[in-house]
Amino acid sequence: MRGSLERILEMVRKEFRQVFRDARMRGVLFAAPVLQLLAFGYAVSTDVRDTATFVVDSDASPASRELVDALTASGYFQVVGRSSRPADLVRALDHGDAMMGLAIPAGFERDLQNRRPMSVQLLFDGTNSNVATVAQGYAGRIVLSWAARRSPGAAPPGVDLRARAWFNPNLESRTYNVPAVIGAILTLICLVLTSLAIVREREIGTLEQLMVSPLTPGELILGKTIPFALIGLADLGLITAVALLWFHIPYKGNVLLLVLASVLYILAALGVGLFISTISRTQQEAFMSAFLVFMPTLLLSGFMFPVTSMPPFFQWLTLINPVRHYMEIVRALFLKGAGLGALWHQFLALFLIGSGVLWLAADRFRRRAAAG
Repeated sequence: MRGSLERILEMVRKEFRQVFRDARMRGVLFAAPVLQLLAFGYAVSTDVRDTATFVVDSDASPASRELVDALTASGYFQVVGRSSRPADLVRALDHGDAMMGLAIPAGFERDLQNRRPMSVQLLFDGTNSNVATVAQGYAGRIVLSWAARRSPGAAPPGVDLRARAWFNPNLESRTYNVPAVIGAILTLICLVLTSLAIVREREIGTLEQLMVSPLTPGELILGKTIPFALIGLADLGLITAVALLWFHIPYKGNVLLLVLASVLYILAALGVGLFISTISRTQQEAFMSAFLVFMPTLLLSGFMFPVTSMPPFFQWLTLINPVRHYMEIVRALFLKGAGLGALWHQFLALFLIGSGVLWLAADRFRRRAAAG
């Protein structure tokens, strides 16, 4: 037992020396995750800012100008053109000069003062359906809020509907996306590093030397995976610190649960990478295989698209995707402060998937080592 532990530790030291010997590799391991988080944090956003808006104000009254000011003051809309002719608004939308059009009819202020029903028209360029939907929601809330302030009590009696976002009050997409980016970055780092591990040894001719050494196949696998698991945990601490200190993402959960979930998830990702390494003959093949696995797992994780909006077959398929379970845990810990009682299904799924993938990869490595 002691001899086995010493051999594993020596293998771990060898891997660390090999990884950190190259200065470029150090940048890939620690600088690249931070740059990726910054890029994802700023670029992956469904928020609408400065939406190009064309205004047709047929009333030209103080009330109509006040409504336009309310839209632009929100920061969501920016007026790029004005006209008194509706045809100009249609032309701006057709040519892509504006994403939204606002048409205020004549008599708008008179109807407002006389407590009569008012109407304004909002037109959207639906080419990008997501942006159009978000902009429509923002504009509708601003117009209704302005009308309620400008003419209190004008609305007919009925249901008083008041909506409130419980866990993300400002509905900021960055608050929702950045925690999930942590899972995406860990997936990429662990997959690429581990998938290249054994293939690199085979290409430079040292794998045969390791196989004839006192190391058993299990010890060799542990020596290969432990360094990358520790590097993954270091990257977790680094990018989580950036998420909290730079993007000011709230964290309401238990830190130990985040570490536990990350350990289980890293083991699953390392298992997948190790399996790729056992079926690849060159580093180029392993690298391409890792990206071939990375994209579908990310798309089927709920990172970009809700799982509930996928066809039933793909919803079932996501249950064997560890990225989905990890992202659900991370988002729940960051935004909701959920505990183990609410997340034990995801933790169990990560444990079972990680154990199964690691066993499969280790078994294939043993068979290949015995055959060759």
